[in-house]
Amino acid sequence: MGRAYEVRKASIQKTGAIKAKTYSTFAKEIYLAAKKGVPEIESNIFLKRIVEKAKKAQVPSDIINRAIDKAKGVGGEDYHEVIYEGFGPGASTLIIKTLTDNVNRTVGMVRAAFNKVHKSLGVNNSVAYNYDYLALLAFKTNKEEEIFEGLLEAGIEPIEFESADGELTISVHPNDANNAKDVIESIEPNVEYELDEVGMYPKNKVDLNAEDLETFDKLYKMLDEIEDVTDIYHNVNGRD
Repeated sequence: MGRAYEVRKASIQKTGAIKAKTYSTFAKEIYLAAKKGVPEIESNIFLKRIVEKAKKAQVPSDIINRAIDKAKGVGGEDYHEVIYEGFGPGASTLIIKTLTDNVNRTVGMVRAAFNKVHKSLGVNNSVAYNYDYLALLAFKTNKEEEIFEGLLEAGIEPIEFESADGELTISVHPNDANNAKDVIESIEPNVEYELDEVGMYPKNKVDLNAEDLETFDKLYKMLDEIEDVTDIYHNVNGRD
């Protein structure tokens, strides 16, 4: 086979690996949302939102249904959300969110990634105090004033409310996220979210030199390849 075939094969394999990670992550998040509340989509708003996001990401229905069934006690697996904090090269920090059915396995793999670049995990809140826990929503609209007033009337005070080039970006406390979306969707029934995420966002970002940036990228890649890792947050400029 020629070079073109090998490149295409590698590309297909990489795409398959990304899809597998996406499916696995959504399955665990759906399981956790169903486990925390009622394992019925129409009766659990948090589950409903995650299922909607999974469908937009083209996660197959059978994976979604299996995750909900597991939360009902079918299959015997039990996942837990565990968050790790660590120190990367330079002044970089990372927060690693995981969903796992074996905490010892997961912490061992996360610690090994840090050890390979001669960096270390931190204790609880050694890093998190420099991050804000926020829900971010971004979408196209020309009804900024109406949406702002609607949020206030619903008792929701946006932490950030910025409009640029026809796109509105709002950050609110995660507990207000679903109510904020209800307000937005009552004003913009056909809204399509460019961004719909809840996560840890750094209060300040840092610049790394070339050597530290290379080490950071290596660490990030190793962490991202761990199946139990669902999200990685960091404070490095120039990196998503």
